[in-house]
Amino acid sequence: MGQRVAQIMGLVFCILGWVFVGCTFVMGRWREAQLGGQGGSSVVLAAWFYSDLWKDCYEDSTAVINCVDLGLLWAVKSYIQAVRGLLLTGLCLGLIGAVLTFSGMECTQIGGDKRNKDRTLLTAASFHLVGSVSATAGYCVYINTVVAAYLHSKADPTKLSYEAGPPLFLGLVACILILIGCSVHYVTVCRDNQESRHVFVPFIRERDISSKKSSISQYKMASVVIV
Repeated sequence: MGQRVAQIMGLVFCILGWVFVGCTFVMGRWREAQLGGQGGSSVVLAAWFYSDLWKDCYEDSTAVINCVDLGLLWAVKSYIQAVRGLLLTGLCLGLIGAVLTFSGMECTQIGGDKRNKDRTLLTAASFHLVGSVSATAGYCVYINTVVAAYLHSKADPTKLSYEAGPPLFLGLVACILILIGCSVHYVTVCRDNQESRHVFVPFIRERDISSKKSSISQYKMASVVIV
């Protein structure tokens, strides 16, 4: 019963993590920068620059927003393409892992016997693990560009100083949830296999052994007399 609950919780963590990754894939404000906003006059002028995987936007203090859509293939920067590819790869692997997890859990009636279910669950956990690593790599690539822009702004004040947006933090938390879920699946399968390997030898008392020996000796003596 406890193993089934652990497997269900692991599946919930994995699915919740992949839902968060999918949400960050379409969310905006992956990086943000503010220009102006200093006091000293009756009118405070400020502007915000923010971008994501699909567009770059500019917003001023009058709430006027101008956005430019990014290209899909070759018209976009290389790191944007890398982040898109890594996140899509992670989502595809997570989808395959979720399907295999359903067939490998003990509470389902598909997937064959227990040994086949354990193999299927280990394969699903591996898909989740590789997918989470791919998604984490995508977020790290984008964070690297944000940090580089921030450091360049310190060296050259004319450049914008970008900061990491909420989708990056949400994505990293999602990857941690996926890692927790696949780790739970690994632990449940490995623990079950270790328990099944223990061989229980029945305890035989010395009195039983001596009684068996005496009965065998009596049988031999009787056979000799008959001959």
